[in-house]
Amino acid sequence: MTWNLSGKMVENCTCNMLCPCWFGVKELMIMDQGYCAAPILFRIQNGNVDGIDLKGRDIVVLFDFPGPTILDGNATSRLYIDEAADEGQRKDLEAIFQGKRGGPMEMISSLTSKWLPTQNTQIEINEDGNNLTVTVGSFGKMKYGELKNESGRTMTLQGAGFASAFGMDDETFTLAPSASQWSDPDLPHQFSTKSGVMANFSWRGS
Repeated sequence: MTWNLSGKMVENCTCNMLCPCWFGVKELMIMDQGYCAAPILFRIQNGNVDGIDLKGRDIVVLFDFPGPTILDGNATSRLYIDEAADEGQRKDLEAIFQGKRGGPMEMISSLTSKWLPTQNTQIEINEDGNNLTVTVGSFGKMKYGELKNESGRTMTLQGAGFASAFGMDDETFTLAPSASQWSDPDLPHQFSTKSGVMANFSWRGS
């Protein structure tokens, strides 16, 4: 059976603005820290999987890539699912976001060599205009703010290779510098972030 999800994606990572991995060109993917760790929040505004409604659920996917580029794979990854999700929703979210049900995460998850056990935890989100703060249990806090030019216009990028891979609407994302902290003892790195983007996404799979 087919499934569909749509909503908002908010990414941050350990690189400076802008993370070069978004361009999807291996020779440009120079990781500022020698590795790349990236928590990505997905706010599902509409979604249905085999008759199960996923509207309103939040999930964070975290990838920790040892380098030299993300296309070299070998990532350690983990899902953090909103504790308000019931058992059926958690099962479907895990299958989709670990790439087991097709869609964009199938390719991206192929770069992961180790999935840590999924964590069901509180995900608290506070949105204040163009700023967003996300607290994920005791694991981390993600902070973002849209990047604007001198005239107050939001800066965007269109057509980057991984914008297409992530199923971003119009292959477009907003630049949103981050100031996040992450401390999960099971991951290879405890880290802070600077880079960040926001986008709407629309996915389908089977």
